Amino acid sequence: MKIIRACIYPKDIQCITGRSERYGRKLLNVIKEHFGKEPHQFITSEECAEYSRINIEIVTDYLQNVS
Repeated sequence: MKIIRACIYPKDIQCITGRSERYGRKLLNVIKEHFGKEPHQFITSEECAEYSRINIEIVTDYLQNVS
């Protein structure tokens, strides 16, 4: 059984959206603010999909193929 990562990193956002890694870092900070998280907390795949309105299956499929 393959373990799926729960956390999203800037490189993941870069690969999913086709944007730069710097954009990924900025987006993670915006998502943290949106959900009221502190800087040391992680963003989950569900939160990323909800905020960006990307289908959760797309994010999950990407994480399964990368891990």
